[in-house]
This record gives sequence, C-alpha cells and structure tokens, in this order.
Amino acid sequence: MFEISKGAKRVIEKLTHAGYEAYAVGGAIRDIIMGRSASDFDVTTSATPEQMKVVFSSDRVIETGIQHGTLTVLFDGECVETTTYRVDGEYSDNRHPESVEFTTNIENDLSRRDFTMNALAYNPIADTLLDIFGGKADIENGIIRAIGEPKRRFYEDALRILRALRFSSVLGFEIEEKTKQAMLESAHLLKNISKERIATELNKLICGKDAKRVIMENYELLGYIIPEIAQMHGFDQCTPWHIYDILTHTAIVVDNVPPTIELRLMALLHDIGKVHTFVVDEKGIGHFPSHNGVSAERAREFFNEYKYDNATKERVCKIISLHDTYISEDRVYIKKRLNRMGAEAFFQLLQLQRADNLAHNPEKVNLKHFDVVEKIANQIIEEQACFSLKDLAINGRDLIKIGFKPGKEIGIILDMLLNEVIEEKIENEKTALLKRASAELGG
Repeated sequence: MFEISKGAKRVIEKLTHAGYEAYAVGGAIRDIIMGRSASDFDVTTSATPEQMKVVFSSDRVIETGIQHGTLTVLFDGECVETTTYRVDGEYSDNRHPESVEFTTNIENDLSRRDFTMNALAYNPIADTLLDIFGGKADIENGIIRAIGEPKRRFYEDALRILRALRFSSVLGFEIEEKTKQAMLESAHLLKNISKERIATELNKLICGKDAKRVIMENYELLGYIIPEIAQMHGFDQCTPWHIYDILTHTAIVVDNVPPTIELRLMALLHDIGKVHTFVVDEKGIGHFPSHNGVSAERAREFFNEYKYDNATKERVCKIISLHDTYISEDRVYIKKRLNRMGAEAFFQLLQLQRADNLAHNPEKVNLKHFDVVEKIANQIIEEQACFSLKDLAINGRDLIKIGFKPGKEIGIILDMLLNEVIEEKIENEKTALLKRASAELGG
C-alpha cells in the first residue's frame, strides 16, 4: 500500500463514497515509488466541478481553476487540488490548451500528461495502482519517456522540454532517445514560453545532483537559453592551465559548488565571456583578456532578459567579475576583502574559486591555498575582528561630541579609523580611537 497524505485520502474517500472514481495522481506517486519524500498530492476524479461542489459542500473549497475542472479542497490545513478527468483542446501558444473537455475515462486524462513517470494513478481504497503507459518500469529503470508522440507533447507545452532536463538532473534519470530527439527538434518553441518559467526550470536543473551530466549532454538545447553554452562545447582553451574545453570546465565547476541557486549560477556563467575574448599569442597559447568583465556583462544581460530579481543579479555578477582575482593569504588583505564584499559574498567567491581550480589541469590544482585563506577568514569571523564600520567601537555621534562638525568629514575620519583598525595599527577600543581622532581634529 502507498502512503498518501491524509487530505488526499479523505478527498478520494468522499468522492468514492459518493459514487465517483478518484485517484491520487502525478509526481507524488512517482516519488513514493522512488522511495522519496512525497508532498503536494493531487487528485483526479470522474466527478465534474459541480458534482464536486456537492460532495464537498460541508468542506472549505476554493475554485482555483474551475473552468479547467480544478477545485482545491482544504482539510486540516492541507490543500488538495482535485481535477475532473479531462481532454485538452488545441494548443495555439505552445503552453495552454484553448479549451478542455471533461471525460469520465481516466485513460483519456492520463494520456494528455507529459511523461510516463508522471502518469501514474493510485486509489487507496482499492489499493490499486493504475499504470497504463509503463511509468513504474520507467521509474525503476531511471528513464524519462514522453507519453505517446513526443513532438506532440512538446508542441502542446514547450516548457516540458526544460522539465525533462530538470527531472533528468534532479532525479538522475536518462532521457529516452526518441524523447530527447523530439526535445531538440522542438527547442525553437521555447521562444513562446515566459522567461520567468524558463528561469525557474533552469534554476532547478542546475541545482540537481546530475547537473554536470545534463549540461554536457544537452548543450545544444541550453544554447537556446544561453547561446554561449552551445558555443563553449569543443572550445579548446589552448593553455597548459586547462585540459578541458570550456563547456566541460564549466560543468565541472557547477558540480563542485554547493547546490544553491546563486553559487550554481555563478559557476554556470563565470566563463561565458571566454568565447568572446579568446586570443592566441605568438607561442600558440590561448588567452582571454578581460573575460571576467565580459562574463559579468553577459550574465547581467541574461538576468535582465529572464527577469531575475535584482539581489541575485547583483550578487552573481559581482562575484563573476572577481572570480579570477587572487586572494592573498595575508590577514590584513583578507579583512579588507571582507570589508569590501561582506562575509557571505567573500565565502561565495572563495567557493567559486576553489571549484574553478578543481576544473583546471590536475597538475595546476592547488587547494591548499584556498584552505589557508578560508582558515584565516574563519578566524577573523570567530574572533569578531572589526572589518566594517558597524563593528567599529565608535560612531559619528562620538566624533561630534569631541568637536567634529556633522558632515562629510565624519565619514572620512571613520573610514580612516576603520582602515587603521583593519591594518592592526590601532586597537578597536573606544578610548584609543577617540584619541586618534582627536589628533586629526587638532590638525
């Protein structure tokens, strides 16, 4: 027996007792078969929306998509989307059907779904798994396969192309060959999909456990979103520092940073400027002058086009622009970096640089350097050493009390004191700082 949520089970029981068919359906059933934690159980039923309203007349119901047959039933804080079996009409925008027609045949409903692994239906009353398209076997074999004719599925909803890549990355599944070919042949339809939806799928893809493989195997598809991804494939860097083409190098970097959206975006985009800046010197050695800045510029253009939030855009572009900056093992230098960047951004830069180094020629890998820098930075944080104005033992009000006039000079003096504290020329102690500031006042 499958363990489904209490809310979904109660919805199915009430519909069944009222004389209708009802099943838990979709991704949650897939996850249960895989032994993964399942949530967001959806229910599909032979009851029409009006019939569902009668069945759940004593329950709280939200008409979330009644024109498409969907009601949300609330039980003990759980929201259960419950949808009438349906057949979709024609698709004119490669995303939404122009109309839907209700049906009493669940096979018709399941046949309109995207992949076999998502077309499984379970009834907990009869303990019955409905598997019309071999989805259970595909799950057990780790295969993503479109239902029916793959090109039709992707014409109906081109976002399914990226959903397939995302599932492949997150679940570690391979995409069945006919399905994969149809994805590539249909990739041009992605132009009709909202930029925000594409960005959401891309974020999940690059944070998946198999992101490296998916990026390397599907560079042509990803090139429809970020053209440089396709251009990086097979791009020989012509330098002893690199034994991989730019695409392979990038995929390895992605694989070696923690799976957070910001870090994975930094890794994915950190070298996209290389295809625009490549030059070869008289010895045949490749160089990429100013590629940091060009990569950051192209990343910014991508973020603007795909409508990322400003905080993500600014952080990622800043780190990309700095990713080739050498971080000295000097304590004062590191404190100055922490001051300019903030601790979170500093450690993100360090993580990106470590992953970048791992993707170089193994003879050039030097992780010891990053270990030393990280240790010093952590010591600075643990000691609560002062490296920002907010940690300085005095503020502008203290300077005014000893005779400074409000205005620009206050900021100049505070910056001078902070710099001397960072350089360990003076203790971050109020009396000492005021004495040093008084010397400037006298001057």
